[in-house]
Amino acid sequence: MDAQLTKDLATVGCYAAIGFSAVGSVLGSCIAGSAAIGAWKKCYLQNKPAQFLMLTFAGAPLAQTIYGLILMIVMKGKLDSQPGVVIMLAGVFAGLVIGFSALYQGKCGASACDAYGETGKGFANYLMIIGIIETVAIFAMVAGLLIVS
Repeated sequence: MDAQLTKDLATVGCYAAIGFSAVGSVLGSCIAGSAAIGAWKKCYLQNKPAQFLMLTFAGAPLAQTIYGLILMIVMKGKLDSQPGVVIMLAGVFAGLVIGFSALYQGKCGASACDAYGETGKGFANYLMIIGIIETVAIFAMVAGLLIVS
C-alpha cells in the first residue's frame, strides 16, 4: 500500500474517533434533553418545582465527545509509528462504540427524566444506570488506546 494512502487512512481513523463520538453525544443529549423539557413542563402544570438535577441526565452523553477527543489526540501522535489500517479501524470501531454508548445513555436519561420528574425520587438509582452505560464508552476508549499503543 502507498505510504501516503496509509497515512490518509490513519488520519480518517483519528477523525472518525471524535466524529462518531460527537454524533452520539449530540443525539443522546437531544433525546434526554427533550425528555427533561417534557418532564419540567409536567412539573409546571402541576405547580411542582422543576427538578434541576435532570440536567445531569441530559448532559451525561457529552462526556463521550471528550473520550473521542482523547482517542483522536493519542492516535494522531501515533500516525508515523503504527500501521495506518490499524489506526483507521481502531478509530472507526472505538468511535462507533463510544457514539452508540452516548446515544443509548441519552435514551436511558430520557426514561430517568420521566421517572424522576413524576416521582422526585430515585435520582441515584437512575444515575447508576447512566454510569454503567458510560463505562462501556470508557472501555472502548481504553481498548482503542491500547490497540494503537
